[in-house]
Amino acid sequence: MKRAAAGGFTLLEVMLAIMLLALLLAGSYGAIRTSVHAMHSGESAIDRTNRMRVAQEFMRHQISRIMPLPFARDEGSNSNLVFEGRHDFIRFVAPMPGYLSKGGPYVQTLVFKGGRNGRQLLFTNDMLNGFDLDAKSGNEPSLLLDQIDEGHFEFRTLDENGELTDWSDDWEDPGITPVMVRIVVRMRPEARVEFPVMDIPLMLDAGSARRQQPFQSKGLLKPGQGQ
Repeated sequence: MKRAAAGGFTLLEVMLAIMLLALLLAGSYGAIRTSVHAMHSGESAIDRTNRMRVAQEFMRHQISRIMPLPFARDEGSNSNLVFEGRHDFIRFVAPMPGYLSKGGPYVQTLVFKGGRNGRQLLFTNDMLNGFDLDAKSGNEPSLLLDQIDEGHFEFRTLDENGELTDWSDDWEDPGITPVMVRIVVRMRPEARVEFPVMDIPLMLDAGSARRQQPFQSKGLLKPGQGQ
């Protein structure tokens, strides 16, 4: 009489099953890692895009509302400083958003500076009342953009015929405001976002382009000035 065959798997079959399971687990883990990485990359791209949009809207809001108010005196020319503009720097007076303001106009600056990971666009603000051009600002600069490869400002005004001039990256007359400000930014490749050129017209009244008359005390205008 024959003995019944023993049940179960051989050692070789068990090893093959374990190897197949390991391969399946490795493949699943790789797919999960790829999905998680793609999700994080997508979230990072959305975050970078949102940060850029917020910075653009903030700058458009502030620059468009520049006020023709003097914030200091230029001792060399004995004239008021109303708007300073260079290739990498602008300073002007404008109101701050209500949630950031204590009331009254503010002296505001935007400047491109070098950073550890490309150039940065920094913003500072100080109340016009009591502003001292030679004193260090009591507010820390706010970072609006980083990972910048190159960035600069350009300006336009009206000529004697009332026509718009060409863009210039050096504002020659600090006693008046420009008509338009352009912001040009080229981001570094690792930023993975593009910054469209911003052309910002100023919301000025008919008297805004007039040269401001000397004011009696720092931060104060004469009655009727700029009206």
